[in-house]
Amino acid sequence: MSLFLAYDVGTSSVKSILLNHMGEILAHATESYPLQTPNPGWVEQDPQDYWTAICNATKTMTAASSADLKEINGIAFTTQAQGVIPVDKEGTVLYPNITWVDGRAEEQAKKAMGLFGGKAIFKMIVGVEITGKDVIPKLIWLKDKMPDVFQKTHKFLDVNGYLKYKCTDKMVAEWSGACSYAFDLKKKDWERIFFKLTKIGTDKLPDLVRSVDLVGGLTPKAAKEMGLLPGIGVYGGCDDTQSAAVGTTAMGEGEAHIYAGTSAWVGVITEKAPKFKNGVFTLQSADPAKNIVVCITESAGANTGWLIDTYYAHEKATMPMEDVFQLMEEEVLATPPGADYLLMTPWFLGERCPVSTTTTRSTIFNLTHQHTRGHIARAHFEGIAFNLRWSMKYLEEDFGFKFKEVKVTGGGSRNKAWMQIIADVTGKTVISTSQPFHAGALGAAMCAMIGSGVMKDFNEISRLVNLQERFSARSENAPVYNELFSTYQSLYRQLEKPYLNINKSRF
Repeated sequence: MSLFLAYDVGTSSVKSILLNHMGEILAHATESYPLQTPNPGWVEQDPQDYWTAICNATKTMTAASSADLKEINGIAFTTQAQGVIPVDKEGTVLYPNITWVDGRAEEQAKKAMGLFGGKAIFKMIVGVEITGKDVIPKLIWLKDKMPDVFQKTHKFLDVNGYLKYKCTDKMVAEWSGACSYAFDLKKKDWERIFFKLTKIGTDKLPDLVRSVDLVGGLTPKAAKEMGLLPGIGVYGGCDDTQSAAVGTTAMGEGEAHIYAGTSAWVGVITEKAPKFKNGVFTLQSADPAKNIVVCITESAGANTGWLIDTYYAHEKATMPMEDVFQLMEEEVLATPPGADYLLMTPWFLGERCPVSTTTTRSTIFNLTHQHTRGHIARAHFEGIAFNLRWSMKYLEEDFGFKFKEVKVTGGGSRNKAWMQIIADVTGKTVISTSQPFHAGALGAAMCAMIGSGVMKDFNEISRLVNLQERFSARSENAPVYNELFSTYQSLYRQLEKPYLNINKSRF
């Protein structure tokens, strides 16, 4: 029997699975780690925390399953994107991971776009403007603000690259992760012009590998720390957006999926390589032969955590969390669609798509005495759904995709009230899948299973994941949601400048 270990390394925790060659999950474990916010708009993490969590999770799983360590044939990671981890030649971390939600480099983003003639011309060339959350501006920030760190850096690694290095002592970047920096989808190489013009250069970038490539064997040191045997194959893996697509089974041409977790996104698989537009990105998919067009909502389930901490604090302190979620869902269902014209935007961390901003923040709009916490809860879930609808509008109008249904995964997909809201707001049929918590890890596992020859291609994910419940759009709710969607869009346009004025010096 062949066994595989797969790790979904997110913003707040790593979700890990041990599975056999038939896709049966034998054990799973979750380990958390903190975020550091040393300044407004900065969000860092200690890379060692990822490795410690992975080692602890591995030992938990092998002990719980009584697995024969000799049968473990492959390891793969799927990770949060846009990590910037500078390391020296010995692999010593020189600065904490500057995470994907960190927006410190706004000044450097403007500087980079100025090299191409300014924001308008840059957007005309590339399709989207870059912000202080993008990787190249952060690399410029390190060069400008921390020249000693930049000078000592041998390679910049993303989270996946760092973990592969910890396992194999090899510094590489996988194609989908490279897209967060600047990657030529046609040449399958670094987009060298960006690094040349910004004077970052490519000498500090690692060699490239595919998701299914064997990077190397587990070193004796790594094996000891993980409680495994040396020599286990470590494969390229991929970023979390790409693995979630695999975990929904939406891997056919033009198939769409939604991930509803700490963040959220809509993605569509295609063999084409359309240009970026309106904050919509085209990235390398987990399948080396395909791409994924994706619209990222930066904060979704994270907002639910805030909602519970703020409005359900007493229940959280006195009830099991499962009961708190059940109570919240009941209150959402007891509130009419449209939340009696209360709107709440999800932009707690700024936004990527359908609007690109580092300074806009969430707004609760049209609050009255008649509104209850149930209204606020429903408006929260509807707000994320409006964001997804706006993103889908771009996918259909700008990119020509036509889809009537969308497969959904992530912890949020267990909330049936929210799934029905997404169906009603977007007008699409929403289909939940059988592995909402392990979709990402299963996507990573597929990289190792295909790379080792156990699976033929990514379409075989249907052997591991089943489709579950269908949520059809209810036409009677369309009028109120159409009206509110128009107002939702106008909120951003009307408040963009006030938010810029109040936050531009803070972020």
